[in-house]
Amino acid sequence: MSDALKVKIKRLSDKAIIPKYESAGAAAFDLRAASVAWIGQGLVIGTGLAFEVPVGHVMMIYSRSGQGFNYGVTLANGTGVIDSDYRGEVKVKLVCESISSAYEYLSNIQPGDSVAQAIIMPIPTSEFVEIDSLSETARGDNGFGSTSK
Repeated sequence: MSDALKVKIKRLSDKAIIPKYESAGAAAFDLRAASVAWIGQGLVIGTGLAFEVPVGHVMMIYSRSGQGFNYGVTLANGTGVIDSDYRGEVKVKLVCESISSAYEYLSNIQPGDSVAQAIIMPIPTSEFVEIDSLSETARGDNGFGSTSK
């Protein structure tokens, strides 16, 4: 992995675990719990890590597929975005559908457990140009569900 993107990480807690890819074909790396606290209807989980995401990149945080599929547990904000200029602790908030297995799953999360997955990828910046009209397409302004039945 000598051509791998170098990402600086600062450990903020002795319970923090530096992420790694769990398989040779993994696109995302796991984020693990260092601290857990119930806040409102969800579980806020500190990773105990701060990342220096390289300029021109973003860290996207997603739910682990088994959490949603098996327990109805998801990230409170759907997808987390860690910008390249953020230097604080990376945290996730997990929420659940109102089913007992989801609550039980969240209640059993301990430091060291995988709680989310993340990808660091290049992100282009955009220049926004205001115009009076957009080019025509076959779809036009047909909205939700208009491309398939």
